[in-house]
Amino acid sequence: MKLHGFAAVFCLALLLISSVHSAPPPFSCDPSDPQTKAFRFCQPDLSIRLRVRDLVSRLTLDEKISQLVNSAAAIPRLGIPAYNWWSEALHGVANVGKGISLSGPISAATSFPQVILTGASFDEDLWYRIGQVIGREARAVYNGGQASGLTFWAPNINIFRDPRWGRGQETPGEDPTTTGKYAVAFVRGVQGDSFQGGRIGNHLQASACCKHFTAYDLENWNGVRRYGFNAIVTEQDMADTFQPPFQECVQKARASGIMCAYNSVNGIPSCADHNLLTNVARRQWGFHGYITSDCDAVSNVFNDHKYTKIPEDTVAAVLNAGMDVNCGHFLATYTKSAVEKKRVSEDQIDRALHNLFSIRMRLGLFSGDPKNLPYGAIGPDQVCSQDHQNVALEAARKGIVLLKNSAKLLPLSKTKTVSLAVIGPNANTANVLQGNYYGPPCKSVEILKALQSYAKYASFHPGCNAVNCTSAAIGEAVELAKKADQVVLVMGLDQNQEREDVDRVDLLLPGQQESLITSVAKAAKKPVILVLLSGGPVDVSFAKFNPKIGSILWAGYPGEAGGLALAQVIFGDYNPGGRLPITWYPKDYTKIPMTDMRMRADHSTGYPGRTYRFYTGPKVFEFGYGLSYTKYSYEFTSVTSTTLNLNQLATVKRAEGLDSVHYISVEEIGEETCENAKFSAIVGVQNSEEMDGTHPVLLFIRPAKGREGNPLKQLIGFQSVNLKASERSEVQFEISPCHHLSSANKDGLMVIEEGSSLLVVGNTEHAIDIVI
Repeated sequence: MKLHGFAAVFCLALLLISSVHSAPPPFSCDPSDPQTKAFRFCQPDLSIRLRVRDLVSRLTLDEKISQLVNSAAAIPRLGIPAYNWWSEALHGVANVGKGISLSGPISAATSFPQVILTGASFDEDLWYRIGQVIGREARAVYNGGQASGLTFWAPNINIFRDPRWGRGQETPGEDPTTTGKYAVAFVRGVQGDSFQGGRIGNHLQASACCKHFTAYDLENWNGVRRYGFNAIVTEQDMADTFQPPFQECVQKARASGIMCAYNSVNGIPSCADHNLLTNVARRQWGFHGYITSDCDAVSNVFNDHKYTKIPEDTVAAVLNAGMDVNCGHFLATYTKSAVEKKRVSEDQIDRALHNLFSIRMRLGLFSGDPKNLPYGAIGPDQVCSQDHQNVALEAARKGIVLLKNSAKLLPLSKTKTVSLAVIGPNANTANVLQGNYYGPPCKSVEILKALQSYAKYASFHPGCNAVNCTSAAIGEAVELAKKADQVVLVMGLDQNQEREDVDRVDLLLPGQQESLITSVAKAAKKPVILVLLSGGPVDVSFAKFNPKIGSILWAGYPGEAGGLALAQVIFGDYNPGGRLPITWYPKDYTKIPMTDMRMRADHSTGYPGRTYRFYTGPKVFEFGYGLSYTKYSYEFTSVTSTTLNLNQLATVKRAEGLDSVHYISVEEIGEETCENAKFSAIVGVQNSEEMDGTHPVLLFIRPAKGREGNPLKQLIGFQSVNLKASERSEVQFEISPCHHLSSANKDGLMVIEEGSSLLVVGNTEHAIDIVI
């Protein structure tokens, strides 16, 4: 979303909101208002459908139009207050959007790690609990009178397709399975559902919105900007990469919102794509909620994509496609003239309003005083509670990835490490820990200060003038390093290198950082520890193979508790177990245009493909990589089915081509038969050393013999287990042939092919045969 251009208005809005922060939360249908009894839309015993129909029938055309933008106007004659649809909660309730103020009695909220680091935990229960905290704190801010909306535009579930993408940090990574599971857990937590789902019904704690629908992963590359970018995507890639997370978000998470993206897909702007918004999301997937545009994306349909000739046709295009609310002012400006010119009917406006008011009713905003309703007792004391801050610390610790640990340099001894030199531009700033889309944290401790609590003598030098390191005080940093028992270098990126509207131009550390690191490492008494803060991957091959750099830790942007978490990992109070949720590519990968959306490799042209599923080139670190202070071993103790005979499930067909194989269509098999075909695999996991640890167990499947166009391997399940020193445990995975053993063909159909495949955990494999 665009954050520029509204700063002055936003600041004024915050001042206005804060001046009335002690007021009760805004709501409709006040029982003390005599006219409330006359309004059917105020009768909670009626169905939401009937209540919304009554409300919309009472509105004039001008009133209807006023509700089609994110800053929906008040309708005083009906007792309806203003509402703002735009609030943000990517990794904590934030005051970035216009619906939340954190300038009253509630002045901060729990700030979790940026999502890419949370993804590295591969822990669905943690993701759910993060969502729960965010949903509770969101409701608390509303109950405290500091919110004009309860619709939060998170999570970002686009695929981290290209390592240069500035917003990849906002996502759980490059894998569709992981991203889908993250969406389900997070959305259920935010909206007040149970971990397993199915509990909330028509009572939302807060509303979550899955974005950006769809195939959005470019900001500003080589003069190509997201506002007018046309993503050319094959049916095959759409089916098994870009769409699955959104399908999970709709069908399993039951998200109440979707955001359509800035870009076009195959020539049609996402917010004007009837097939995408109506046929796929609503009819095929059964979506029941509202669809918002990204901010100013409707004007982009007209101005940047030039998809329509006049503004009124743009209004018709987005409303007829199935979009409901415009973040921006385009619909407020042109909808009335679109009706007058008969470009759009009032029925289409009513359709959008039905979706919008249904959500506000599900949030309890049309049922009288919210204090007397579900979630009404959530007070400001729950914001920044110690329990919530503990979850933020847990998330940071579980996400940190140990990439290198030669000769067991880490953990450092708390008794023998007398002097510590901390060097680097990211060491002494708390702001960099947050990433983007954050609000004021409950508290935040710089990495330097956290490390100082462990070492008797801790000295500091930034090393660089800034994170971009256009100049470096290498000599001063070297002298500091020579005097210390141990050296920790805190380097990497910040939001000047990667953020919304800013894609990276290379995969290297900025400026003179590499020279600083190698010079300090050469001068230090012992091998140094390199800490990297970044959202996207960095080619640190120089550090990986330098014996004077003993350990490398990747910490993403670890949130309010990130400094403490890193210090605990470095000094052994926590055993790291995070696994990379993205492939770390070599620097030459940037020769590939960001605009090339193809996932699959093309050997005829030398195109190497994208992500661990299809990329055929060299890697700095691979997806799922991560070390620990202990070692883990695996064994398959039981697989209930090693030969799957699928002949009877559907019509057998043969694929065309030289390596033609028999296959069956997942769609033809049917949901019930797919459910009955599931089988389980039990994996034994052993912690073979003397330190307790939390360990994500990742289960992959790969074909015994690769076929062109199929994934090289695919993550099909993961579970996080806590194992004490020398403890063994067993993890059970449920495997669905329809979901886990299928792949997309060139027509975008999911099919199961005959042949042998291997279940893989670490270096342990188990063969299964599919007979068709």
